[in-house]
Amino acid sequence: MLNDIKKDAQTRMTKSVEAFRHDLTKLRTGRATTALVDHLKVNYYGSDMPLTQVATVSVADARSLTITPWEKGMVGPVEKAILASDLGLTPNTAGTVIRINLPPLTEERRKELSKHVHAEGENAKVAIRNVRRDAIQHVKEMLKEKQVTEDDARRTEEEIQKLTDKHVKDVDEVVKAKEQELMAV
Repeated sequence: MLNDIKKDAQTRMTKSVEAFRHDLTKLRTGRATTALVDHLKVNYYGSDMPLTQVATVSVADARSLTITPWEKGMVGPVEKAILASDLGLTPNTAGTVIRINLPPLTEERRKELSKHVHAEGENAKVAIRNVRRDAIQHVKEMLKEKQVTEDDARRTEEEIQKLTDKHVKDVDEVVKAKEQELMAV
């Protein structure tokens, strides 16, 4: 029973770290990546579809993306989706090919993005600590109902704390790596 609590806590903490990593892929750094536009929704005949389902997205070089819609009539809606997004990018259209040039980040924007990364990292740590709190609460309930001994409960709580420390350290490493990527000119 205690092992199930530990496994559940570890799984949920790992998911928190992975969700944080995934969120950071949407953050624009100096380098072009297809993950920048993966979350965009395009109006496709009345319904919102992910951009990757209506066009091919590729990295042309380090500072530009190329989007090729599968239908010629989709060029306009794809452009509108890019302009309406929070990316702050302007698409250039040549026939059926849409190019997005990523301007170099200013020092001010880099610092702003760095603060955002730290804030998101803090949110991920809070999520991990919430998982720890839930797991320890389960252990204490089992101890209260005399389903486990005090020694087992204390040992389990220590192991859950070690898991928490490990996952918080993982978040710190991800934040540090993303910050280095942002600050590289």
